[in-house]
Amino acid sequence: MLFYGGRKLYRMHQKQILMRENPVVEIADLNIKAPVLEGTDQQTIAKAVGHFTGTGDFGSGNYCIAGHSSTIYKEYFNKLKDIENGMTITLYDTGKNRYDYTVSDHFVVNPDETWVLDDSGDDRITLITCTDDGSQRLVVTGFCELQKS
Repeated sequence: MLFYGGRKLYRMHQKQILMRENPVVEIADLNIKAPVLEGTDQQTIAKAVGHFTGTGDFGSGNYCIAGHSSTIYKEYFNKLKDIENGMTITLYDTGKNRYDYTVSDHFVVNPDETWVLDDSGDDRITLITCTDDGSQRLVVTGFCELQKS
């Protein structure tokens, strides 16, 4: 039992370091708070959530993030399935400037439906995770409000 407690403390310490040094995404209503690293390869999203390279910027375009909802990897998006329209997704850049997005939609797509990453000509955030059985993807979108500091 001591081994698992030590591992948990180590993981919490690593998470705090990543959150200090990187952007952070937060959904306070679901108690989700995760560091955002660049890229969505397995190595990256095994320790944080990942920004799809080439998609949006903070408060501009379609800022797309992928994260695991799994007990095997970092389980940052486990509660994402409980999202509701109207909830706030907050994104902090490395300078800790704040960007609020209001959830407008959530839906399920097949893994090959990459159109959700496309720029739609507006300022939004798109969060993507696996469904419980892993066969499909849950997609959450929110539109940017005014930037706050």
